[in-house]
Amino acid sequence: MTKEEIAGIIKTFLIEEFEIEEQKIVPTAHLKDDLGLESLDFVDIAVIVQKEFGLTLKGEEMTAIRTLNDLYDYIFNCINKK
Repeated sequence: MTKEEIAGIIKTFLIEEFEIEEQKIVPTAHLKDDLGLESLDFVDIAVIVQKEFGLTLKGEEMTAIRTLNDLYDYIFNCINKK
C-alpha cells in the first residue's frame, strides 16, 4: 500500500467521522492545532487504524504522532515491516 492510498483512507474517515473540512486535510496539518482533534478523538483514530490497516496503535506511539504526515509515515512503515 502506498502513502497516497493510506492518505486517501485517512482523509475519508476524517471527513466522515470527525466532519473535518477537506481543504484542512493536508500532510502538514497538526492533529490538535489544525484539525481540532482532542485526546478522545485519538482513541477513535486508533480504532479506525486497527479496523482499516490491522495495526494496533499504542499510547506511547500516538504521542509521537503530531501531524497527518506522521500518521501516514507510521502506518506506511508498519505495513511495510510485515
